[in-house]
Amino acid sequence: MAKSNTVFPKTGIPWKELHKAMDDVRKGDSDWHGGRMAMSTYVVDDEVSRVSHEAYGMFLTENALYSGEMAKKRKVGFISLTLFQEEIIEMALEILNGPEGSGGQITTGGTESILLAVLGAREWARKHKPHIRTPRLLLPRTAHPAFNKAAHFYNLEVTRIPQGADCRADVAAMEAALTDDVIMMVGSAPCYPFGVIDPIAELAAVAAKRDIWFHVDACVGGYVAPFVRKLGYPVPEFDLGVPGVWSVSADLHKYGYAPKNISTVLLRDAGLKDYFTFRFEEWPYGSYSTPTIGGSRTGGSLAGAWTTMKYLGEEGYLKAAKTIMDTRQRLLGTLDRLGGFEVRGKPDIGLVNFGAQGFDIYAVADGMAAKGWAVARGRDPNGMHVALNPIHAKSIDSYVNDLSDVTGAVRKSGIRGKDEKAVYAG
Repeated sequence: MAKSNTVFPKTGIPWKELHKAMDDVRKGDSDWHGGRMAMSTYVVDDEVSRVSHEAYGMFLTENALYSGEMAKKRKVGFISLTLFQEEIIEMALEILNGPEGSGGQITTGGTESILLAVLGAREWARKHKPHIRTPRLLLPRTAHPAFNKAAHFYNLEVTRIPQGADCRADVAAMEAALTDDVIMMVGSAPCYPFGVIDPIAELAAVAAKRDIWFHVDACVGGYVAPFVRKLGYPVPEFDLGVPGVWSVSADLHKYGYAPKNISTVLLRDAGLKDYFTFRFEEWPYGSYSTPTIGGSRTGGSLAGAWTTMKYLGEEGYLKAAKTIMDTRQRLLGTLDRLGGFEVRGKPDIGLVNFGAQGFDIYAVADGMAAKGWAVARGRDPNGMHVALNPIHAKSIDSYVNDLSDVTGAVRKSGIRGKDEKAVYAG
């Protein structure tokens, strides 16, 4: 017996009613627009958001599956999306020091960028190192879980090595763990838990001795760290300009400020793209070839990213980076003034993880949440985590004032916080 309609309406609902319903239901969301959310959203200002969203809407229906060389050669499909893709990759390679002959691929996010890089490494090893029977990834413990997700999908083994006291990858320990079955080594720029950039040059040199694919996960830092360095901050080199780096993942929907979902995986040699491109010829309709996990995808994300990069330009990204670093200084200054807080490592950009000595950091997190802040919690060790972006400039004064009040109350009461499980996704 068929179920009666309860959620799915029998007749269409007017847009005016749906719009109101959507506005009503979002009232329970964290106030990211007011800068009260410590994670997930990456925003410059309302004007950049308006421009990128309008561009997204212009190409919402166009399908990026029908773009690229086929569209150019046959003049069928979407020449516009082909242009957007090519120029996004060209701009990305300029920002991340791609050498002559480098290339890349646009993806739907950091996870897909990592999945493609790992797939490429597996297929490259199958061709060039056929003796390997149980391919393995060698990672710092701080590397993103998407590498384990890729290993799960591709039937690979994973070895994770504890980070050093400075929260960065331990080069000596990584080298000591390097076995003949390793097909990829990884470093982060920065790692998400602590916001520090691994010693990429040293790690890449270790991988190069054994002709191993070395990947830099710069999904967070790829489109902000180069501009922070240009402002004069001591940001370590991490990109395709570093000898031994084969690929870099960098998310445009994070500090590229583009609307979701869009990322890039960049390659020192454009020919490496063949190793993660899927091709199938035995189909009655014709050849099928895709360099991405998915097939159809909206052209909106391409248009939104292309527009954002062109609209901001280097000057806009530098201004955004300065806003982030000024906001970080306001936070770090407050932590230092209040005393008892411990910043983990030496953050290279706007990601900061801090714990406490002499009082409970989770109690502080609870107090901040009670004041309407969306708080990210770190674990191992317990801490609070913020991923600063330009929109936080308008809320940082309120944040540090509330932090001062909450910290004083926690110290006075000695209260313990809720030992909630730290959650990044899911």
